[in-house]
Formats: sequence, C-alpha cells, structure tokens
Amino acid sequence: MNATTLRDRALIRLSGEDVRGFLQGLVTADMNAPLPAWGALLTPQGKVLFDFLLWAEGDDILVDCEADQADALVRRLTLYRLRRRIVIAREPALAVHWAPGGDAGVADPRLPGLGRRWLAPAEEGDAAAAWRTHRLALGVTEGAAELGQDRTLWLEANARELGGVSFTKGCYVGQENTARMHHRAKVSRRLVVLRTGEDPGEAANVHYPALGLAVARLRVEAILASAAILPEWLKDAIAADAEA
Repeated sequence: MNATTLRDRALIRLSGEDVRGFLQGLVTADMNAPLPAWGALLTPQGKVLFDFLLWAEGDDILVDCEADQADALVRRLTLYRLRRRIVIAREPALAVHWAPGGDAGVADPRLPGLGRRWLAPAEEGDAAAAWRTHRLALGVTEGAAELGQDRTLWLEANARELGGVSFTKGCYVGQENTARMHHRAKVSRRLVVLRTGEDPGEAANVHYPALGLAVARLRVEAILASAAILPEWLKDAIAADAEA
C-alpha cells in the first residue's frame, strides 16, 4: 500500500466558545461556508504569514498547516484569543493524509486535480515528496518558503483562483488591501512554478533542483516570457492581468 501520511504537516485544534466566530474575524476563508477550505492568516497589510486548510470536527476546528510553522501559528492565534474561552493546541492524535486519487477523504478544496485529503491517525511511510511533486506539476504553491512569509500579498499567491479568500464574509486581518487589489481587477505580480534546470535565478523563493523546478514571484509580463508552468486554472487570470 502506498504511503498517505504527510509528515511535513501538523494539526492544530481549536475548541471552546464560538471557534468559527473567532476565526471568521481573522482568516481569509469564510468560516460559515462548508469546510474544508483553504485560507490564510495575513498581516494587516495583506501579506501572507501562514496558509492552511481548515476542517470541522463537531464544534471544533482543525487547522492543517506546515509542521515547521505549527508552534508559531499557535502562538499567533493565541495572541488574538484575548479572553475568549478557546483552547488552541496541537492535535497529536491525528495526521494529514493524501492520495492522488481514489475514494478516500474529500477532494482538495483548492483544485480537484490535487487529489484527496483526509485526517486520521498517522501510518507508516511519508507521502510528502510525492505530494510536493504532484502539487508543483499543477502550478500550486503553499507554505512559508514558497509563498514568502510576510513578503507576498495573498492575491499574488493565486488565492482568488484557488478559492482561498472570500470577498463577501466581512472583515478579517488584511482584508482592506486584499479587497482593494481584487476590485482593481489586476494583480501585477504572481507566484508561479518555473522549469529551471540547474539555475533558478535570483527571483526564486525556493528551488527544488531534483525536480528542476523553482517557485518565484514575478511580474505578469515576465511570467509570459518565462518557462513558468501555466495550468488552465491560472492561464486566463494571468492573461487578464496582462491586458488590464
């Protein structure tokens, strides 16, 4: 049996009084919509600090995030908690699982082609490398290294095209700049996956030499002249930005 556990992911559990309401005023996803959903916690200027998937388990919310960023995300959420009766802590009993197809779990909310995802106790093996290869081939970026923590505006991370932001939910941290960019109907720079060979160039946020790929934040004009992977879900948006 192929490995399904994503060992580079961790889960944070939020439980207590009105957890959805608490997160509704913080994250980019609409917590009143069906979950799971992809979203982020931004700076007040609209730049990405953490991206994650949000799952519901009864009245609790589970945050599916990078394992290396989990403790920092717990601390950040705790700062916003103030006097609310909410417990925010890592969930050690469950792990994140992924498969490129099949019937297990649910389709990734960003893009059906990303495969299936579910939460269950960890199993032997690690699917992280297979997941990364699959995801990058579809031009999808995630995580602090690829997104550029506190450097990239959320819409530059293709959040609009991948369903990572609600424009009808009301206020959240970073909402003002994110909404302004959306209503301007133009994103000047975007994160893309580049076919690089050996040299990713100075623009790359992160380089995967074994895959011959890199993630870079480029101006739209440069993307059209580059060796970027431009899947159907992104191609029309970049063409519209170039014309705007």
